[in-house]
Amino acid sequence: MAVTSSSFAFEHNLSCLQKGSKEVEQLKQIHARMLKSGLLQDPYAITKFLSFCLSSTSSSYYALHVFQGFDRPDTFLWNLMIRGFSCSDQPQRSLLLYYRMLCSSAPHNAYTFPFLLKACSNLSALEETKQIHAHVTKFGYGDDVYAVNSLINSYAVTGNFNLAHLLFDRIKEPDVVSWNSLIKGYAKSGNMDIALTLFRRMPEKKNAISWTTMISGYVQAGMNKEALQLFHEMQNSDVEPDNVSLANALSACAQLGALQQGKWIHSYVNQRRIIIDSVLACVLIDMYAKCGEMEEALAVFKNVNRKPVQVWTALISGYAYHGHGREAISKFLDMQRMGIKPNAITFTAVLTACSYTGLVEEGKSVFYTMEREYNLKPTIEHCGCMVDLLGRAGLLDEAKRFIQKMPLKPNAVIWGALLKACQIHKNIELGEEIGEVLITMDPYHGGRYVHMANIHAMGKKWDKAAETRRLMKEQGVAKVPGCSTISLEGTTHEFLAGDRSHAEIEEIRNKWRTVRRKLEENGYVPELEDTLLHLVDDEEREAIVHQHSEKLAITYGLMKTKPGTTIRIMKNLRVCKDCHRVTKLISKIYKRDIVMRDRTRFHHFRDGKCSCGDYW
Repeated sequence: MAVTSSSFAFEHNLSCLQKGSKEVEQLKQIHARMLKSGLLQDPYAITKFLSFCLSSTSSSYYALHVFQGFDRPDTFLWNLMIRGFSCSDQPQRSLLLYYRMLCSSAPHNAYTFPFLLKACSNLSALEETKQIHAHVTKFGYGDDVYAVNSLINSYAVTGNFNLAHLLFDRIKEPDVVSWNSLIKGYAKSGNMDIALTLFRRMPEKKNAISWTTMISGYVQAGMNKEALQLFHEMQNSDVEPDNVSLANALSACAQLGALQQGKWIHSYVNQRRIIIDSVLACVLIDMYAKCGEMEEALAVFKNVNRKPVQVWTALISGYAYHGHGREAISKFLDMQRMGIKPNAITFTAVLTACSYTGLVEEGKSVFYTMEREYNLKPTIEHCGCMVDLLGRAGLLDEAKRFIQKMPLKPNAVIWGALLKACQIHKNIELGEEIGEVLITMDPYHGGRYVHMANIHAMGKKWDKAAETRRLMKEQGVAKVPGCSTISLEGTTHEFLAGDRSHAEIEEIRNKWRTVRRKLEENGYVPELEDTLLHLVDDEEREAIVHQHSEKLAITYGLMKTKPGTTIRIMKNLRVCKDCHRVTKLISKIYKRDIVMRDRTRFHHFRDGKCSCGDYW
């Protein structure tokens, strides 16, 4: 393809064009110049122009408009358009273009079908995959390795493993793409055992995509420990991780609270001079934030050259986790001053930050700004944040009125937020009213029964508390057991409430007795109000409170780390009042910083105080 000086000048104009609100207007100007100069007849120029248009959702329609202006586009341009939309947020347009391609009798080639099948994979469109399979065979591409591998991938991703295996087994020598396609399907469907079996059976050297597919599958399945183990195995196999595998490994670190492993990956990125794109920036910020290191998260944010809305949102979400409402609002305002338009997720993050810090008026202002200034209709998540904001602040009647006036039908999460607020503020009458509605609406969620039983117990209605627990048992609903983890020297130690499975449990219990004596010397008396076992005597309830999982994890941290070392704990449930008070006292007695991440937020304990200000 000959490249003229005019083509070079045109390409320079495209490279200078910035993505943004004026992008389409700028494209129109370039298009006009192309018409005037005759560059629309230059294959190189038109390919560059259409490719640029297709790289952005806002300008992809313009690419379609320009393409429709050609009388008889050749196969290359048809494939270009099909490929462009197959990677977009509207892959169905690839199938519509293919239909038009058939109607215009444009010839196919070996590159047409892989792009179409990628669109089918993104749409999980099984019937369309079968139809294209028929065309692959009809037009003589049944033995083309790219077409067959794309078919395997599409069948596997849409869950039709019988057809995927049938095609796979017909290949005399499956290449690495064939294996990866099959593994990807099982990983996407959550069948990680089968995916791992296939992964181990691969006869040739696995490439970065093979490893990344498995690591990503483990993360999506919530198997974060396995994801990190495989990531380390990948490095030992001398396979360079790509940005996707690094992002997934960092995501696993974030979920596990594995700060040291996350730092090591960040160091690896810097040493290899890997470009930190917006995706890597987001997961790095998220990892540091979820591991309790907001200063590090802010440092990553500051070092990112181009900050799209996702990067700003990641930082604001981090501030929300940590209960730094003022900082979250400050960044939200900075983002707008920089001309970055917040999206729906950004608003969820800001509203959450306001909720966790009691910034009621600020939260209301943000909520009503959504539609008025940004034409974003509040979703059920935003409404849930508002109910939580009002409920936490004790404005229960206002929260109830908000629900009644919502344009959306309230779901169990909305009513659950108000029920939790009723328990916090001891509004028994309203709590009982909402609890009845919620148990009917969401009968298989253990937390609903637990909150309801607690509210009955607060009102000393022991029979009703017992009845709620009995109903929970009859429905076969189990309470999620409390679980806390602590990561030390690359190993994650897990503790369940009352657990005796840890190899050093006797030493841990002995250490806890010492800690407990020191607590009692400092005036500690167990808080029994939050426990769920209202039907047992005080002595038994007290014994159970002392076996809460976070107490075991903190005790293990005191045993295994040097004096002055920060102890970092993760818990799967909301921390109870007793454990919160105990952790404050331990931080003062042992002069330790303790960072605890519970189900929704962070608590930073230092010198007998918590960053949440006892508002959680």
